[in-house]
Amino acid sequence: MTASPRPARIIPLRPVATTYGTTPRTAPDPAAAASGSANDPQCAVPPTPPPLSLYVHYPWCVRKCPYCDFNSHEHRTMVEVATDSESTTALETRYVDALITDIESALPDVWGRRVHSVFIGGGTPSLMSATAVDRLLTAVRTLLPLDPLAEITLEANPGTVESGRFRDYRAAGVNRLSIGVQSFDDRQLRRIGRIHGGDEARRAIDIALEHFERVNVDLMYALPEQRLEQALADLDTAIAAGVHHVSAYHLTLEPNTPFFHTPPPLPDPDHAADMQDAIEARLADAGFEHYETSAFARPGQQSRHNLNYWQFGDYLGIGAGAHGKLSRHDGIVREMRHKHPNRYLEGASRREFVQERKTVARADLPFEFMMNVLRLTGGVPLALFHARTGLTVDHLAAALREARDKRLIVIETDGSPGGDAVRPTELGRRFLNDLLALFLPTDSSPG
Repeated sequence: MTASPRPARIIPLRPVATTYGTTPRTAPDPAAAASGSANDPQCAVPPTPPPLSLYVHYPWCVRKCPYCDFNSHEHRTMVEVATDSESTTALETRYVDALITDIESALPDVWGRRVHSVFIGGGTPSLMSATAVDRLLTAVRTLLPLDPLAEITLEANPGTVESGRFRDYRAAGVNRLSIGVQSFDDRQLRRIGRIHGGDEARRAIDIALEHFERVNVDLMYALPEQRLEQALADLDTAIAAGVHHVSAYHLTLEPNTPFFHTPPPLPDPDHAADMQDAIEARLADAGFEHYETSAFARPGQQSRHNLNYWQFGDYLGIGAGAHGKLSRHDGIVREMRHKHPNRYLEGASRREFVQERKTVARADLPFEFMMNVLRLTGGVPLALFHARTGLTVDHLAAALREARDKRLIVIETDGSPGGDAVRPTELGRRFLNDLLALFLPTDSSPG
C-alpha cells in the first residue's frame, strides 16, 4: 500500500475539508490529453529525462480485504487463469515470463536510462517464490541499467511470512521490505478482513529486521469503532519493534468495495482528526520525520521509490493493471497495463500489454505536478517544475499567489537565482484538496 503508483490520489491523514474559500475551477478535459507530439503546442517535454523507477505488480492475494480497491485478485482465482494442466507454480513462471517480455517491449521508451529504484507491489508479492523474484530481478539487471545502489522493495503480508523465504528474497537482491500490518489488534484485524493476527505481525517484523536493512510498516487508523488509545497502541508497538519507516493511513471507504456498500461504524471526523494529531506527535517524539502526507521515517530512511513519485519523476509500470508515467520526446505519457491477469497474460504472446495510453496535455501539467509535490511536507524547489514538465513557473504564478494569500502555502527563497521553494502550510495540508483545486486549468491559464 505504501508505494503503489496508481494515479496519484489524495489520501490525507485528516479527512479533507471542502469548504475552505477557494474559487471553483473547471476540471481537466480527458479528451484534451488524448494525443500529442513534440511539435504540438498542447504538449510539453522536460529538458532532460527525470529519474526513472520500475514498478512491478503482482495481482494475487490470499483474500481481498473489504476496504481494498487495488487491482488484486484472490489467490484461488489463479486456477481460473491457469490452463487445464497448469499448476500454480507453472502459472507463476508464465507470469514472470510475461513481466520480462513486458520490460523488453518497453525498452524503446526507456532505452539507456538508469533505474534508481524497484518496487514489487500488489496484491501480495510475498506469495511469490524466492526463485521467481530472483529470476525477475536477474532479468531487470540484464535488460535495464539498474543502479548498483538501487532501492529494491517488496510488499509482504504478515500472514505469508516465512523466515527462509525472507532470507532468499534478500539473497535475490531485495533490500527493503514493506509489511502491511494495518493493526496489531486481533479484533480490529478481523473486522477489516485481514488474514493475520497481531502475533503474526510482530513475528513478521522481527524476521524482516533480521534480513533487511530497511523495514516499512503500514498502519491504518480510524478503524471501525477505534478509540484514540487503540490507534496509539498500534503505533507504539511498531515504534518499539524498531522499524525504520511508518505509513499511517486513514481508513477510507472506496467505491466498489464491500465497506463502501455496507459501511462499518467508523469514528467521526473530529475523533479521526484527533488520532491524526496524536499520531504525528507520537512519531515526532520517537524521532520520525513526517516527510509526506502519510509517511514518516527515521533519519535517512525515506522511501526513495515513493519520493520519486512525489517529485514527479518517471516510472515504468509492468504487470497486470500497473500504471506508468514516462517522459518521451513527444510529451509526458501515462499508461496502464491490461488490468485482468488473464488479459495481461493473453497479451504477452502478442507483446500487447498496454490497455490505455495518453499524453498529458500541457494545461493539465501544473495540477498533475502540484498534486504530487504538495504531498511532501518539506516542499520542493520551484525550479523542479520546469525540470519535470518543460514549462516555465509562469504557468503556476497566479495559483501560487492565490494559495499564498489564502495561507495554504509558503514560498521561501535563499536569495539565489531560481532558489525559491514552495511547501504546504499546516492549513494547506489540512485542506489539501482545496489547495490543489487552485492549480486546475482555467480559460486564462498560460498557453
